[in-house]
Amino acid sequence: MPRFLSMIRVDEQSAPQQAPGPEFEQRMGALFEEITKAGVMVDTAGLAPTSEGTRLTWSGGRVTCTDGPFTEGKEVVGGYAIIRTEDKAEALEWTRRFLEVHDEHMTVTAELRQIADN
Repeated sequence: MPRFLSMIRVDEQSAPQQAPGPEFEQRMGALFEEITKAGVMVDTAGLAPTSEGTRLTWSGGRVTCTDGPFTEGKEVVGGYAIIRTEDKAEALEWTRRFLEVHDEHMTVTAELRQIADN
């Protein structure tokens, strides 16, 4: 079965300052329980803010490091999920359901890409 990477993109500059309420946590917990029981979830996690990250770039025959935050990008990857599904349609359905768990005032984007298995 193919694996897919869902990269969850958020705008760090306009992210809500307060944590989501208990209703959000309950909805997300129920979805994670369902997707895990279905055998679809491989791994998932949120990521620390870009202010705590470092970019390494290979260019001109050498590696350079740049510490965050990375202000040139409005949207950043704030989390990820690796899922194993029958096909892309099923992966899209689970990703759609993940987005719908969020409150209406939130803006969250998911980029879904199949993992190339060699």
